[in-house]
Amino acid sequence: MNLEKDEYVIVEIIPTHSQEEKGYIAQLSALKLKGLKLLDRFDYRLKDEWVKNEDIKNMIQYDKKSFTYVNNPYFIPEKFKSWVKKLPILILEDSYTLDYLKELDNKKELIYPYLNMTHSYDVFNQIIKKYNLAPSNHLVDLLYEAIIYESNNKNKSSQKTNDKSTKNTLQEV
Repeated sequence: MNLEKDEYVIVEIIPTHSQEEKGYIAQLSALKLKGLKLLDRFDYRLKDEWVKNEDIKNMIQYDKKSFTYVNNPYFIPEKFKSWVKKLPILILEDSYTLDYLKELDNKKELIYPYLNMTHSYDVFNQIIKKYNLAPSNHLVDLLYEAIIYESNNKNKSSQKTNDKSTKNTLQEV
């Protein structure tokens, strides 16, 4: 996939349990992009009374006004399915995320190869450090910024190669 031209979605899921059959999606955040242009965002959460795990409940207490809250645990996956359509999906991890998105036929890929990174438990700290980003609870936003930085770095590298090629051609003349 060409992240500078194609249309795609970056998604982050926070589930109430690591296995879909034992839990619900407590929070789903996603960005719909065409190349590097943000087209739309999807920010939904279950109401607190549906989230029994106190650690998860505390984890998703940030930025409450940015999310749409729902009272039905089946609403978020259904709404996301209609929102994402058939676009390819970049995911943060492949264990529980794939389980919760198994009903979708969309192509799903890990985002890390596009950032020249591998998944690790402190990957967001690594992303913040690598791209000199401000910390944020909105992980999809950090990934979007990282994609932009990667694109800019690739373009700078490409420009340097072109400049050297032009300089060598001029010296030959």
